Amino acid sequence: MAGLPHMESYSRHVVVCTGGYCTEHRAGRAVYAKLASLLQRHGLLFGATRVKRSEAPCLGVCAGGPIVVVYPEGVWYAGVTPELMERIVVEHLKTGKVLDDHVFHRLGEGNATP
Repeated sequence: MAGLPHMESYSRHVVVCTGGYCTEHRAGRAVYAKLASLLQRHGLLFGATRVKRSEAPCLGVCAGGPIVVVYPEGVWYAGVTPELMERIVVEHLKTGKVLDDHVFHRLGEGNATP
């Protein structure tokens, strides 16, 4: 069908909760803003290692935020600060090493126990 958009593939999708229920002062907004600059700095915006980022007003957890989810692994991180976001980018997104100490849930496993 002519005129349909084309989606470039990506290796991972990071979703950041930017709502105000899981943290005071919508701290997820700072994490989401930091993620954009980190993806650019670490060369994760284009090509085979491209990472897509999205924000959500609520991920349904409503505690322990900011909450960040990384797909396709389905790894849910809690208490993500801009500093922890940098570790997630460098260690998880670039090398595949999940930061188990900050994971509270894994898709299909219920509550995570590292």
